[in-house]
Amino acid sequence: MKVPLTVNDFIDRGLAVYPDRVAIVDEPDQVAEPLEPMTYRELADIRRQMGVAMDKLGIPMGGRVAMVSHNSARLLTSFFGVSGNGRVFVPINFRLSAEEVKYIVEHSGAEALLVDPELADALAGVECERKWIMGPESDAVWYGHEGEPERWEPDEDATASINYTSGTTARPKGVEQTHRARWTNAVTFGWHATITDRDVYLHTLPMFHCDGWGMLYTVSAMGVKHVVLRKVDGAEILRRVDEHGVTIMCGAPAVVAAVLDAAKDWDGEIPGKGKVRVVVAGAPPPTATIERVETELGWEFIQIYGLTETAPLLTINRCRPEWDELTPNERAQRLSRAGVPTVGVEMRVAQSGEFLARSNNVLKSYWDNPDASAQALEGGWFHTGDGGIVEDGYYTITDRKKDVIISGGENVSSIEVEDVIFNHPAVTEVAVIGVPHEKWGETVKALVVIADGADVSEQDIIAHCKAVMAGYKCPTSVEFRDELARTATGKLQKFKLRAPYWENMEKAVN
Repeated sequence: MKVPLTVNDFIDRGLAVYPDRVAIVDEPDQVAEPLEPMTYRELADIRRQMGVAMDKLGIPMGGRVAMVSHNSARLLTSFFGVSGNGRVFVPINFRLSAEEVKYIVEHSGAEALLVDPELADALAGVECERKWIMGPESDAVWYGHEGEPERWEPDEDATASINYTSGTTARPKGVEQTHRARWTNAVTFGWHATITDRDVYLHTLPMFHCDGWGMLYTVSAMGVKHVVLRKVDGAEILRRVDEHGVTIMCGAPAVVAAVLDAAKDWDGEIPGKGKVRVVVAGAPPPTATIERVETELGWEFIQIYGLTETAPLLTINRCRPEWDELTPNERAQRLSRAGVPTVGVEMRVAQSGEFLARSNNVLKSYWDNPDASAQALEGGWFHTGDGGIVEDGYYTITDRKKDVIISGGENVSSIEVEDVIFNHPAVTEVAVIGVPHEKWGETVKALVVIADGADVSEQDIIAHCKAVMAGYKCPTSVEFRDELARTATGKLQKFKLRAPYWENMEKAVN
């Protein structure tokens, strides 16, 4: 017997076993009126209502519905309401510029677009066949319907969501993830992170990131309470842990840094001591930071590694019983590695040093981009673009083969930034690289050659970028050079450009 695996399995189990448990506590500080706390019975009914809404709107099976939003209950319900009714959900990074959002909406062929009211003015020029501002305007269309939606015949190979990633090209690529991929990632993640029905989950990770890394599906199956956090704030994270009894959260190293900073001013014992697990990815944090999570917060640090293209789970690094007798610093050193492959993931290192992976949660393809799909999946393996070493089965990332900078957990395409800077009339050459940063892991640096006689400053270049790009993609510093290192064929030698900034670092990524 073969039963299709779909994201509905997670909410269906939450409904069957924990119907009257609180499922979602919305962020109270929403720009739109927050939704009232809802049970798993009510969450499942919203899925039904959204299915009826899409039928009435004429959005066909397989049609794309896009949403640009900070973390919110409306965003969370849509992962089930859209994908669970046979359509494709396109959650978009709220930090992107209007031009970037416009491209994604058009490229994905979205037939509907919902926009967070905080972004309404900035995205006013982004058009879609059907568009609403989230809040009373969208609620009237998407919620409150009677009747049953058109039945979707479950298909585990159908695309559940498309997540756009900056990758290595100037234009973002749409990563297609199937229901099967989402399912296997969520279940595997839950096993390795030991999710149980005694947990409480805090959404410190933006939900648009790989459908919240798939954890939002995992915890729903176990009837776990979702506590929505709109924006990362260290003190507020500690307060929510204290108020709701949070036991698990996910995020980039910047989230951990914010909590550690806030803990210095916390009055009394740190909440969640001995109970909270914090799952970190996006960049390996410094060993000292990992140690502080244990010694200052009393929380468990878990590191995972993966990409948007892998849904994202490839490896996990969690403290083992064999390490119990080690010092906190020795444990932290072991936890600083990317980890070992999770169940169902096969990895190897290519001759070039690049990590390759195979698993059920690797992307189906890049949306409407067969050439990029073929390149990424060449030889039946997904090419991660990251390189490093393997010791005792543990993978450690030491270099990035792709031209990607990861700053605060966000992918930044250096090519995209270079294109923008090169459009400045004073610029004749530019190279964009990632340099170490204590808080963000890496930050964007532009090395620029300007035309003879041109008068341009560092702030001019940065302002030029901010006018057309998301802030996190813009350079935080600019250096002017007489020339840039190139090969005999004219190709930039970025490894030489990066080397001086990383010479005192153990790894060529941070």
